[in-house]
Amino acid sequence: MATSSEVKKVVLAYSGGLDTSVILPWLRETYGCQVAAFVADLGQGPGELAGIVEKARKSGASEVFVEDLREEFVTDYLWRMLKAGAVYEGKYLLGTSIARPLIAKKQVEAARATGADAVAHGATGKGNDQVRFELTYMALAPDLKVIAPWRDPRWTLTSREAALAYAQARGIPVAQSKKSIYSRDRNLWHISHEGAELENPANEPRPEVFVLGPPVERAPDQPEYVEVEFQAGVPVGIGGMRPGPVGIVEEANRLGAKHAVGQVDLVENRLVGIKSRGVYETPGGTILYAAHAALEALCLDRDTLHYKHAAALRYAELVYYGQWFSMLREALDAFVDKTQERVTGTVRLKLYKGQAHYAGAESPNSLYSEDLASFVMGKDYNPQDATGFIHLFGLPMKVRGLVERETQQAQGGAAKRRNK
Repeated sequence: MATSSEVKKVVLAYSGGLDTSVILPWLRETYGCQVAAFVADLGQGPGELAGIVEKARKSGASEVFVEDLREEFVTDYLWRMLKAGAVYEGKYLLGTSIARPLIAKKQVEAARATGADAVAHGATGKGNDQVRFELTYMALAPDLKVIAPWRDPRWTLTSREAALAYAQARGIPVAQSKKSIYSRDRNLWHISHEGAELENPANEPRPEVFVLGPPVERAPDQPEYVEVEFQAGVPVGIGGMRPGPVGIVEEANRLGAKHAVGQVDLVENRLVGIKSRGVYETPGGTILYAAHAALEALCLDRDTLHYKHAAALRYAELVYYGQWFSMLREALDAFVDKTQERVTGTVRLKLYKGQAHYAGAESPNSLYSEDLASFVMGKDYNPQDATGFIHLFGLPMKVRGLVERETQQAQGGAAKRRNK
């Protein structure tokens, strides 16, 4: 942990919420240093960043940086994750996990630009985000000092009431309205919900949990179709439009949320060893993942597709664990990019009651042959060829079966002789 005398200027990852609003002046008072606030616009939603510069300055920030990172977030992070097919523990599309390395990277760049010698974050000592932020700092700026207030023994603001009192005593503007009973994180890709009744895995989520779309039972009774167009594994169009990367995610979100697509209730294994329960809404991401997987099924051969599925599990762990800036992730990207060279085409999905159902796909690189798939035998498939193939393919199993049969017969004969 850095000492107060060692830090002259720190760049804080600042969201404008209660925690970072009190962390900012706490850093100034505890470390006696200048504090610059870094704000990342990742598509948190309308109004969330309104007035944030003035608020940071009133809290004591010497400088405030606000960067619109939505385009970079989509093209350099989400699209890479999508092409890899990364899903954590079968359900989580990694909306919070994938955002943290980008925020930390830009935070480091702000520190370099302003001559800061330290960076800070507001992640608690119980969650995954502390790891994601700090692994990025270590990879990109190992010389910078890292301040994690929630792990600092001098940090005493461990309740909302204490934080509010601290802010009010210093004239720091904080929202006075009743706090949501849920802890939420939102960006262009998803929104997460934790806390309240969700802390008990025996409880069903209340309808008011959902923010982006209705609960599935209230979704429209009529399905809606959408087409997603890909070029080398990257979404380039949706619904006949080409609105750009951010626009594609926004339109997929709009359609998916309307039909309650992408609502996931998950008990997950955190990196720090704790099981946690959360509800996620990832409507657009779910649509794009489903479309991408359908196109890969057409365009990739069996061995490549199966190996890619195995690599996707490891890729998801790297994202979840905060190891984005690792050599392994870069190496896996090279493999993924090679597999995606043929993944071009259009997929049609039917959105209905929380699901994105496959409704057809076309690709100039499709490996699907109607002639071969047909029940009618054609010139390219001689059924007699299967006889030798099956014999050789199953030979190890046959040998084992013969050995076991001989062993059983021998044991049976020995038993009969003993009984005589």
